[in-house]
Amino acid sequence: MTSGLWALVFDGVWVTLQLLFFSALLATAVSFVVGVARTHRLWIVRFVAGFYTEVFRGTSALVMIFWVFFVLPPAFGWQLVPMWAGTLALGLTYGAYGSEIVRGALGAVDPAQQEGGIALSFTPWQRMRLILLPQAVPEMIPPFSNLLIELLKGTALVSIMGMGDLAFSGNLVRLALQESAEIYTYVLLIYFVIAFLLTRVMRGLERKLKTGVGKAPVHEPDTELKRPETSNVGGAA
Repeated sequence: MTSGLWALVFDGVWVTLQLLFFSALLATAVSFVVGVARTHRLWIVRFVAGFYTEVFRGTSALVMIFWVFFVLPPAFGWQLVPMWAGTLALGLTYGAYGSEIVRGALGAVDPAQQEGGIALSFTPWQRMRLILLPQAVPEMIPPFSNLLIELLKGTALVSIMGMGDLAFSGNLVRLALQESAEIYTYVLLIYFVIAFLLTRVMRGLERKLKTGVGKAPVHEPDTELKRPETSNVGGAA
């Protein structure tokens, strides 16, 4: 490929990374807000949070992008630029999946920890902030890592809006060169490299967080054979 075509591809990589960053921030915020609301003591809060989760988990991210970019503007009289339309659609959709991760991790904390906070007269917010979240967040990292990779792959859906992400740029280069195998192989490799780096970052974050909450390392069982002790019955030989 020529340098101009490579520049087009790298511009697409930059757009994809920006979209991934903004939509991941929104999805993370939605995940924690909705996930914590799913554990609220008031049933109406749990119902609203559960309704949101079911709606956005049960609809296609592609159709949601269509709605945000093509359907909502005529209804409300405003138009979002493709970057923010994609961020909103992807962030809300993947945030619904993330909320279930948060809810499950909070529910997995030992109930005795919650009871200890009650015994210390902590408010619900103090119990959440000081007891539950510090123990639950490290357990959220592996599923959140998988969700982040899924979000990375989901960013390719914004190409339907004509947004110049990696998938859209790769298609333009393919049309210019009339060479599908080479171009799409490059695109696949770029997605793989980004996903690989994200996975390593998330694993490092998981190790750091688990160290912060005092997780002890797993030791291998001692396999050394010890000679059984025998008592000297009847005096020394």
